[in-house]
Amino acid sequence: MNPRSTAPILALALLMGSLTSLAQPRFGGPQVQVESPELTDGRKVAFRIHAPEAKAVRLGGSDVPGLGQGGREMTRGAEGVWEVVVGPLEPGSYRYRFQVDGVPVMDPRNPKTSESNANSWSLVHVPGADFMDERDVPRGAVSRVGYHSKTLGRFRRLHVYTPPGYERGEGRYPVFYLLHGAFDSDESWSTVGRAGTILDNLIAEGKARPMIVVMPAGHTGPFRFGAGFNDEFEREFAGDVVPLVEARYRVLEGRANRALAGLSMGGAQTLNIGIPHLDRYGYLGVFSSGVFGIAGGPGGAAPGPGFEERHRGILEDAAKKEGLKKVWFATGKDDFLIETSRATVAMLRRHQFEVVYRETEGGHTWDVWREYLREFTPLLFR
Repeated sequence: MNPRSTAPILALALLMGSLTSLAQPRFGGPQVQVESPELTDGRKVAFRIHAPEAKAVRLGGSDVPGLGQGGREMTRGAEGVWEVVVGPLEPGSYRYRFQVDGVPVMDPRNPKTSESNANSWSLVHVPGADFMDERDVPRGAVSRVGYHSKTLGRFRRLHVYTPPGYERGEGRYPVFYLLHGAFDSDESWSTVGRAGTILDNLIAEGKARPMIVVMPAGHTGPFRFGAGFNDEFEREFAGDVVPLVEARYRVLEGRANRALAGLSMGGAQTLNIGIPHLDRYGYLGVFSSGVFGIAGGPGGAAPGPGFEERHRGILEDAAKKEGLKKVWFATGKDDFLIETSRATVAMLRRHQFEVVYRETEGGHTWDVWREYLREFTPLLFR
């Protein structure tokens, strides 16, 4: 082999070794067996990482209750294995990472991951909630789909759930477009949100019709909290996402076979898409959200109180409301967007929309949104 050709490979190997030496055993050395995460009795979870040269390790993750802003300190044990036990945790899925001497590190012993809007996280599921636990039922499939967006002029990605039997059959299905929040990605609903498992269980129980669920990427650029939201996604959704789905998948046509829902930012996008195109969707679901700015809350001035004026013609069009089968809102009593939800529901009711509105226990968190998905989905396509 040419020595010159091996030099770059050797340099790369040395670099990779230096980056991982804090949290991994050296090749050829003694292998320390580490199990992480480990579910213990009483829904407690032990998190561990082998980092023999680290000075300090912490467990972080906003999904895990009780960790706080700076996470929780871990204790160094034998052979350089750091450990912390948290819980008991409520049934659900939780994203987490380690901070090894201040550097974010995913759990090297855990292959399960979940993306947020700008980061990747390790993922642990605590069983105990029948509707989102994996069960011995027919399983659908979640696919990662790449495409070129003509609207944005670049490649994009979305996730699609197809129900059990889709690949082997020829039938057509209704389609449910499910949007994520500001701090998440198109992968979030299918990982930490458990959407595929929830759909599998509902369909197996006969509580929901078999359907295709499309989970697109709601961000069109870097997210900056408080900067407001532009309408690029709304244009891309109509110009690229829907045409792609209707060309590539066996979907039923007509508004009665189309549903649109989302959480937080995705709930606002649901209204920004669904109200101007009311004749295209039979079902609208808004989780922990509303028209951003309508109550003077976060989200900047867009669309703000002007939403009602801009869309007054559609809001007052009785004919377009006739084919609208369900408008469903839900928000937690501790959610910081509760006044936004209340004001939006009041605005829609002023225009004679029949709105189902629920206030539940909880805040702006995934345990609430998974429950909303379970409640909303059986209402569709009946």
